[in-house]
Amino acid sequence: MAPELLNLLLVRGDRVGRIVEVEAYGGERDPASHAFRGPTPRAAIMFGEVGRLYVYRSYGVHWCANVVAHGDEGAGAVLIRAVEPVAGLAAMWPARPAARREVDLASGPGKLCAALGISADDLGADLLGPASTVRLLDDGMAPPNEPTVGPRVGISVATEVPWRFSVPGSPHRSRPW
Repeated sequence: MAPELLNLLLVRGDRVGRIVEVEAYGGERDPASHAFRGPTPRAAIMFGEVGRLYVYRSYGVHWCANVVAHGDEGAGAVLIRAVEPVAGLAAMWPARPAARREVDLASGPGKLCAALGISADDLGADLLGPASTVRLLDDGMAPPNEPTVGPRVGISVATEVPWRFSVPGSPHRSRPW
């Protein structure tokens, strides 16, 4: 499912970003996944309803947003690594005072959460629900036929797994590529 999220819109209020980079985590069979040790209080949402928002703090500093995604059994999630700002930039700039260029506003998991205003308050949001605080929308732009594929980053185990996907050539992706 991870590459299918590319080019969808992630919306929170008037802030909108086009998803340009994602990273998949395979639940209990993936040692890099929060669900690897089972449905702990932190990871329980990954075992629940597909299409919910899993939000967690990374290193106690940055919020990270994930789409709960898995088969009929088990757990899993897709980390949204980067978005291209589409609307609501006037609200994004104050939320990201260190950003100097538009390509730096949401070019990483913590950056995009700050830019869009996603936090623990959004944990469990129904990304497909019309009244949800955070939503995924399809404006008709298809995912790339051949996304860029590479190893996951920012983890210490299972780094060789090629489950990082991006829109080829997008300047809004996180680094390094």
